[in-house]
Amino acid sequence: MRLHRALPIVAVIPALLLASACSGESTESGDKKPKATAGSADDKNSAEAKRLGALDGEQLEKAALTGKTAGFDAKKITKAEVEAGRDMKADTRACQPLASLIGGFTHLPAVATAHRSLQPTDAKNATVGSMWLASHSEPDATRVMTELRAAVTACPKGFKTLGLTYGRVEGLPAPKLGAGADDTVAYRITGDIGKQKVPMTYTVVRSGGVVAAFYGVNMLDPNHAAIPGPVVEAQLEKIADVRS
Repeated sequence: MRLHRALPIVAVIPALLLASACSGESTESGDKKPKATAGSADDKNSAEAKRLGALDGEQLEKAALTGKTAGFDAKKITKAEVEAGRDMKADTRACQPLASLIGGFTHLPAVATAHRSLQPTDAKNATVGSMWLASHSEPDATRVMTELRAAVTACPKGFKTLGLTYGRVEGLPAPKLGAGADDTVAYRITGDIGKQKVPMTYTVVRSGGVVAAFYGVNMLDPNHAAIPGPVVEAQLEKIADVRS
């Protein structure tokens, strides 16, 4: 019981460890501006997505997993929590793609994003995490994956961002996925959270112009921290359905 209560603190988006103290202020300011500009912002987003041949915000939300799938429950994350991870800067430029994904975003600006927390439906499953979709033009999505793969190779000794230290980065074998996966990068980052070392596993998949990132942590067995393939494949199927 204590394990399941502690894990979600680092499972949604690691950047929240630093941002939680100011999340209340972000929520207040975020609630006032979008009400007056939501319509125009959505129109602008849709126009830009159409220009790039990308999914817009509404389509991306429709494509994102919601509810129980393959042993995990996918739930929306509040806007304040999502924004807390934006603009994380690595102290080493080559590691920026990794730092951005820790914050829940791709290092190249996306047309739209959709975020979900992932909680296991089986109490015996110690793997928890999150996932997010980022909509790009297909060339930009391809570049995101290329530069992410390069960052994994360039940053084995880790990096720092927002006062947090990530001391090790190691590439992992890419899981075998279905036809919806155009490119996949898998890796593990070990973060120093207080006095505790937390291995965090990422599986990042491109489907057309959508980059889908899956983040998992398992404090009992880091070798089983990755979000399982059936969850990833279910997400790819939803993306394909919306794109068709």
